[in-house]
Amino acid sequence: MSRKEQIDQVATTLFKSRGFAATTMRDLALELGIEAGSLYSHIKSKEDILQRVCFKMADEFMAAFADVKNQDVPASEKLRLAIAGHVRVLTKNPPAAGVFLNEWRHLSEPALGKFNQLRHEYEESFREIVREGIASGEFKVNDEKFVVLTLLSSLNWLHMWYKPEGKMSPDEIADYLSNLLLNGLKNF
Repeated sequence: MSRKEQIDQVATTLFKSRGFAATTMRDLALELGIEAGSLYSHIKSKEDILQRVCFKMADEFMAAFADVKNQDVPASEKLRLAIAGHVRVLTKNPPAAGVFLNEWRHLSEPALGKFNQLRHEYEESFREIVREGIASGEFKVNDEKFVVLTLLSSLNWLHMWYKPEGKMSPDEIADYLSNLLLNGLKNF
């Protein structure tokens, strides 16, 4: 692992546990066992790290969704696959997922605008699947925005409780959550 990757990894852990604003360059240097001034030979700023973490995660979410988007399957199956892809990204690196989901607000322009655009595109892709399901009669809902916000809100809490050593694998969690979210408690 390069020094820059080490810095990003340690910073991600600190940003998740303390928050971006409460993490100082001195904290980061102390965790890495180096002088604070020497950090700047590897990075531009603390926000530079935050941008890399947030946009790397955004790329991973978009890549997972790209695998689903053009599949020729019913909307319910497409949504199940999208949920599973989302879960896999979240469970791959929970600290980065936590930073991505909670600390993006500390990005400044133009990165903030670009990040918000990516979030909108990702959410719109989910809404598109729900609209397909409504049009085909698979889904009996009339507000795709509400449905997608509920789905993503349910899924995005995963980084707070998921443990790699836990009793369920990411694939088992993805199956369980997609069944629960698509079929509800009554039919599950």
